[in-house]
Order: sequence, then C-alpha cells, then structure tokens
Amino acid sequence: MSDIFSNLTEMTGFSSMGWETILMWVIAFVLLYLGIRKQYEPLLLVPIGFGVLLANLPGAGLGIVDTSLVMNADGSYMSLLDIASKHGIMNLLYFSLIKTGILPPIIFMGVGVLTDFGPMLRNLKLSLFGGAAQLGIFSVLMGAVLLGFTLPEAASLGIIGGADGPTAIYTTIKLAPHLLGPIAIAAYSYMAMVPVIIPAVAKLLMTEKEFKIHMKKMDKQYPPKHEIKNLKTVKIIFPIVLGVIVSVLVPSSAPLLGMLLFGNLVKEIGTSTSRLAEAASGPIMNTATIFLGLTVGATMTSGVFLSAQTLGIIVGGLLAFAISIAGGILAVKCYNLFAKKKINPLVGATGLSAVPMASRVANEMALKYDKSNHILQYCMASNVSGVIGSAVAAGVLISFLG
Repeated sequence: MSDIFSNLTEMTGFSSMGWETILMWVIAFVLLYLGIRKQYEPLLLVPIGFGVLLANLPGAGLGIVDTSLVMNADGSYMSLLDIASKHGIMNLLYFSLIKTGILPPIIFMGVGVLTDFGPMLRNLKLSLFGGAAQLGIFSVLMGAVLLGFTLPEAASLGIIGGADGPTAIYTTIKLAPHLLGPIAIAAYSYMAMVPVIIPAVAKLLMTEKEFKIHMKKMDKQYPPKHEIKNLKTVKIIFPIVLGVIVSVLVPSSAPLLGMLLFGNLVKEIGTSTSRLAEAASGPIMNTATIFLGLTVGATMTSGVFLSAQTLGIIVGGLLAFAISIAGGILAVKCYNLFAKKKINPLVGATGLSAVPMASRVANEMALKYDKSNHILQYCMASNVSGVIGSAVAAGVLISFLG
C-alpha cells in the first residue's frame, strides 16, 4: 500500500515542488493581477504572467529549456518536430517564433498601422527630443558593464530605457537570449508604470513655471515659418524615404523599422490598402502578441529568475527609464535657454516609445497646472520620434555587438 501512495505522489507535481516554485507562482499572480485588475498593459502582462505560471508548473515540462538541449552533436539545431516531441509545445513556439526573431517585427508592423506621424511631421523640431530621450539606453549600458555585465548583456539591459517592448525583446534575442524573460518583464512592467515614473521625474526636474509653458500661445506669438501644404502626400512618402535612409545607414534596424514603416504606409495610402492595415493591426498583431507573451513568460523558470543578475536587470531597467525621461526634459530645458519660443519640457519627457501613454500622461500633467494648456499633439511629435529612435538605437547596438 505504501508503494501505491508513493507512486501516486510521484505522479503529481508535489514531489518536485519547492519554495522556488511557490515564489514564481506569486510573481505570476502579481503580473496577472496587474494586467487584469489594474489594467496595466493587459494585452501583454496577462499572456506573460500566464506563461510564467505554465513554466513553473511542477512536472509539466512547459518551461523553455536551455539552447544546448536542442542542439545536435554536430552543433546544428534539432528539427522542430524533434523539439516538439522532446520538449513540448512551448519550446516549439519559442524556437520557431522567438529565437528566430520573427514576432517582434510582426508586432512592429501592427504598431506602424496604429502610429500617426502627422504630429511629428508638423513639428519636426520637437522630434529631436525623441533622440535625446535615448540617453538612458547608453548610460545604463555603460553602468551595467562596470557592474560586471558583458557588453551584449548590458546593451540588452540598456534598451529597456527606450520603453519599447518589441525592441527590447528583439535586441535581447540577438544579443543575450538567456536574459529574455527578466528583460521582457522589466520592460513591459515599467511601460505599465509610465503614469507613475514620468510625473515623478518631471516634478523632480521641472519648475512650476515650466509646467505652465503654454504651447499654443507660443505658436500664436511665434507662428511657424513653414507649413506642410499637402500633408497626406507627405505622410505617404515619409515612411518610404525614411525606411530607405535608415536601413542604408543602420541595416540592423531594418527588420524592426522597416516593418513599422510598412504598416504605417498601408494605413496612410487609404481605402485601397485598408484591408492590409486592418489585418496587420488586428488578427496578425493579436496572434503574434499572444505567442510572444506566453513564450517570453515561459522562459521565466525559477533557475533563470531567482538570481542576482535578474535583480540587477530590474534595478537597471528602472534607471534606464528614468534617465531617458530626464534626458528628454533636460534637452528641452537647454533648448529654452537659447530660444525665444519656449517649449514645455514635458514634451521632452515623452521621447520614450510608450505611445501614446506617455503623451497622455504629460498632457494630463500640463492640464493640472493650466486647464487650457493642451499639449498632446506636441508630445506626440516627440513620442512618435522616440519609436524610431529606439529602433535605430537597437540597430546600432546589434551592429556593433551582434
């Protein structure tokens, strides 16, 4: 009888459960709570949280295995059928969709459909602050190297400062795939915390007078000298020209930026390509998001997450975020020292890629100080340029370190 009970126990997951399993369950439940109850990036935190839960179900075999376990003796990868047979569905999805770098560009294509470059094209000067906000990427990269991270690991950590989940995942896949889980969770968690982080940094660096800088009054006082006459045509030409220029200068950015600009192009063309736009931003993007979230979450086994390196990623990611916001704000403050037409530094704070959340947060802050000070369209100029800036920064890092 004792043998029967012993065999029954071994059949269940209780035999392999430990405190590490319980802790990973708690982390999964926290992510699910943030996504379901708090509505923080639910489209990604819910799949990621459930993926973490699946990866840490004892005996289920749903966690992503080390790359060495899917290699043949000659150094080549197993076939997908062999991976599925030996390591299950999550590993099949991971090595076919994530490890190959397919899903982030597909998601970027959908993001391109949802992006409007109009505010940036009308305010090209403001788009420069989207570049200044990439300061956090390279600052944290250097700091991480000093703390003992390798250059590829440090680059993957620093890219969190771009506030762009697909970019962070794509860069990490190329440079430090063993850190994919912690970096993805840090990136999306901090993106969800944009309504907290931006106000905290802005209040630390800005004066009340700067919060009250009224962008529309500045436009009336100093009207723009040049206006785009045929914006529709420019918005169609822009993604084609930008895609060619950036891809020639930084070829490694083409997979992300090229798909982003293609998505934007099919939207801007209008009714003749509307079906393509709807597919890219609808079923295709949603399907990619599901598989991306589940498989990234499944990389978060206890052995990967419960380490000092993961703690460094969490702290470093927050610093990268904060420094990027501060970089945009300080760039505007420096510009205002020499310009008659002042710019609200909150515009610089939105140089992150968290579109359009960062712009909405900045606009709400400006309205608290002046109910007539609507700066959303100005913030979007910097915000959208931040998407381009982070993709280019990722391409530069991959070119040098990949």
